[in-house]
Amino acid sequence: METYIILQQYWWFVVSLLGALLVFLMFVQGGNTLLFCVGKTEEQRRMMINSTGRKWEFTFTTLVTFGGAFFASFPLFYSTCFGGAYWVWMIILFTFVLQAVSYEFQSKACNLLGKKTYRVFLALNGVLAPLLLGVVVATFFTGSDFYIEKDNISIMQMPVISRWANEWHGLDLLCNPWNLVLGLAVLFLARILGGLYFINNINDKDIACRCRRMIKMDFPVFLLFFLAFVIKVLVSDGYAVCPDTGMVYMEPYKYLENFIEMPIVLSVFLLGVVSVLAGVLMTWLKPTFDKGIWFAGIGTVLTVLALLLVVGYNDTAYYPSNCSLQSSLTLANSCSSQFTLIVMSIVSLLVPFVLAYIFYAWRSIDRKKIDADEMTDGSHLY
Repeated sequence: METYIILQQYWWFVVSLLGALLVFLMFVQGGNTLLFCVGKTEEQRRMMINSTGRKWEFTFTTLVTFGGAFFASFPLFYSTCFGGAYWVWMIILFTFVLQAVSYEFQSKACNLLGKKTYRVFLALNGVLAPLLLGVVVATFFTGSDFYIEKDNISIMQMPVISRWANEWHGLDLLCNPWNLVLGLAVLFLARILGGLYFINNINDKDIACRCRRMIKMDFPVFLLFFLAFVIKVLVSDGYAVCPDTGMVYMEPYKYLENFIEMPIVLSVFLLGVVSVLAGVLMTWLKPTFDKGIWFAGIGTVLTVLALLLVVGYNDTAYYPSNCSLQSSLTLANSCSSQFTLIVMSIVSLLVPFVLAYIFYAWRSIDRKKIDADEMTDGSHLY
């Protein structure tokens, strides 16, 4: 039993890390929202599109891996959230399809819709994907409307364990203002990361100057939404789990207590916040500083990782149900079998090699900053 618990916690850490990496990689989407406000000439917009276009596969692959890891390790969450709140996930996936098509076809001769239309699609993906992803992550704290009835597995006609409690199937998540608060925080964070990435990746003084101005305007807005959500979470009741019976109950200041009782997670959270602040402030104060994306990017990963660990560890229901408290999902009641988790853990030993390859490929792509001359050298361009 102790081994099984360790495996559950290990896979929650893996899933949380993938989710944190996904939020960081949303700088691609955030960068695309800047196409029309930062890029003032056709040449500048082409440089921006080629800058994010060389990285969009990383974001999409991480999204698919995140979903796959959740499916394999916590299948009941997958069937409940991805299967119940499917409209919000369908919109996210549809915007990613628009993104992929837009990168490939926006510069093709005689394309059907025209270059500007495809660039609007890129900006649409840039707004909706991080906004809706933030809304979904917020439900780990605010809860969703669903029922879990495991006894239904024995019903031959309809062996459906989880079902959504209303006909909105995910669109209802947008009715909770606190979900939107975190969604907007993720959106503005993605824009900030996109601006920092352009400063680091594109050799153009005008783009860098406009990105710095944009960051100065967006960062206070991000802080407002982010701090509002974090403060609300820390002072609210949380969904605690009795370790002996598995019963879920409301506990005052649960998430604040989780931080206090897990000082390592609290340290990771604070380090992440400080790292994001350092990346932004050094970019503000030093006009020649272009490494802000790495400080803010690492800080984003650490901050999101800590938040997801807080919502899953220390006897906490990570996906609470607002209409049936005992239907809330915990690490214990929603995970795969011990055998499955063991096999997956062996396979996960390959992850460091995959990360090493991604690091190598990233450095190879970004060895030289994108400039205006590259847009006319005849190489593959988006």
